[in-house]
Amino acid sequence: MTTSAQTLSLIKDPERLEHRLAEIPLEPGVYLMRDASDRIIYIGKSRKLRSRVRSYFRESKRLSERIATMVRQVAEIEFIVTDTEVEALALEANLIKQHQPYFNVLLKDDKKYPYLCITWSEEYPRIFITRKRQLGNEKDKYYGPYTDSRLLRETLALCKRIFKIRQRPQPLFKDRPCLNFDLGRCPGVCQSLISPEEYRKIVQKVAMVFQGRTSELIDILTEQMHKQAEMLNFEAAAKIRDRIASLKSLNSEQKVSLPDDTISRDAIALAADTQHACIQLFQIRAGQLIGRLGYIAQVPPLLSSSAPAQLQDESLMGTILQRVLEEHYQNADAVEIPAEILVQYELPDAEFLANALGQRKGKKVTIVAPQRQSKAELIEMVERNAQYELQRMQKLSDRNQQAMQDLAAILDLPDLPHRIEGYDISHIQGSNAVASQVVFIDGISAKQHYRHYKIKNPTVTPGHSDDFASLAEVVQRRFRKYAEDPQLPRIGNPDWPDLIVIDGGKGQLAAVVEVLQRMNLYEDLRVISLAKKREEIFLPEKSKPLCTEPEQPGVQLLRRLRDEAHRFAVTFHRQQRSEKLKRSRLDEIPGLGHYRQKQLLGYFRSVDYIRQATPAQLAEVPGIGPRLAQEIYDYFHPS
Repeated sequence: MTTSAQTLSLIKDPERLEHRLAEIPLEPGVYLMRDASDRIIYIGKSRKLRSRVRSYFRESKRLSERIATMVRQVAEIEFIVTDTEVEALALEANLIKQHQPYFNVLLKDDKKYPYLCITWSEEYPRIFITRKRQLGNEKDKYYGPYTDSRLLRETLALCKRIFKIRQRPQPLFKDRPCLNFDLGRCPGVCQSLISPEEYRKIVQKVAMVFQGRTSELIDILTEQMHKQAEMLNFEAAAKIRDRIASLKSLNSEQKVSLPDDTISRDAIALAADTQHACIQLFQIRAGQLIGRLGYIAQVPPLLSSSAPAQLQDESLMGTILQRVLEEHYQNADAVEIPAEILVQYELPDAEFLANALGQRKGKKVTIVAPQRQSKAELIEMVERNAQYELQRMQKLSDRNQQAMQDLAAILDLPDLPHRIEGYDISHIQGSNAVASQVVFIDGISAKQHYRHYKIKNPTVTPGHSDDFASLAEVVQRRFRKYAEDPQLPRIGNPDWPDLIVIDGGKGQLAAVVEVLQRMNLYEDLRVISLAKKREEIFLPEKSKPLCTEPEQPGVQLLRRLRDEAHRFAVTFHRQQRSEKLKRSRLDEIPGLGHYRQKQLLGYFRSVDYIRQATPAQLAEVPGIGPRLAQEIYDYFHPS
């Protein structure tokens, strides 16, 4: 239901407010609050929409300062009715991710915590560790994020030893399995020596380990072992026995004994400062700690400027915990939802969340904030872990802040450099010349802003390199849109750098300055270069480097940026060189263009396999007819 936003806030127009509230039904759903500029500033959900929305505007209702400020800005209210609470919970999460309202607590995508991914969307699912959670296919499953990456890798490695699952991301050979198959570590997935159905059953057992259902898996395997023994298949029974022993060893290595309790439960707590909240979630199964997950949430901007005493507002802390739990369980299987959830603070919608989770699980789910005895001690332990994580983050933030302050002093900058860009060139005597652009935001690498460039300058050829011209070309391409449209904003534009760092000395810097002057952008940009040999900083139009020490925090920040730009450029150069080596021989075959080369390499994986293929096998590739297949074969097998 959509209406245009009004210029007057609803709280200042009681008649319109009452009329609007009367239109909202007493059904489950999601409500969206807009301000006078028609921007969505808050999204929430409720079992009874009218009751929940009305509660914001009751004079007797005691609201936190953050919510009270939000209510004063509400000019219009929209709602979406759903059939169940579960649908409302999922819809609210999706809308918050889409619109990112100002007054909602947003979880950050924290790249430092790894996930385990199982690609159920594929015929033969892959299992791998990743730091990027990309829900490209809703069938794929992500477990985590895990705070201990070493333990996660050890667990996955042990699972690969216990169960016969694929060991390599890509097949090593085209027409036969690799050594892992002969050693009994892989069922021959690359050659389809096992059916997809049977292989998925194996992967399901691996998934049970990461769902905290190890005990349940051991019970299943024990039953299978007894059946094999009764059938006098002692060899198969012995293999299952060894798997059970390995799983029990996994438990003993990873679990920490907690008070005598057999109930499946999660415990969540946080520690916060004026910018971030570090959340820790402990997973307890059968009285054992089997997993520790970590999240980071942004503290609402309004709170960042508040006094420290307001930071401990329990309603805000409860809101943060609820948002984390909702996102965590939204992406969890029903079997992963525990019977009891212990929370540090009372949740604003604990009953709603408990009912929604109970519907998914098929059993009652309890959410409680313990005040004493063993459960309260468990929450205190989780909170201590969150506090340690917050301290670690604060130290990192302080280090970056000190480095940026020192850099601003070295370069005499009016403000701290928020966005710094670094550029480097990579090639081998002019061949496969490429460039990199890396970006640091507040002293931390922001890989989502990295860019690659292939050098297009016709004078840069194998045997003839020109780093000056290459850097000039890259900078010109990077800022071309600003030169073509002078009206594009500079100040406050997140794409506009506060500082540009060139890898090189005076010559590289002069080439970049010259192209910026031609583009009429030099006056608006601050450009420096950092020479590798002595870590010297050069400024435009200065013949001598600045007087600095290599170990100064600001210089160290520039070195980290320069080294990252070099790494990124070299990696891309190697990729390009490898692709060229792959295609060099194929380029010589008449009638075999880029697209058909790509089809051949995708089918055969390497030029060597193409050379070994028969004309009939070559003709099986899409786009390669019998005539071209014969020409390819004749090229590799001259009479």
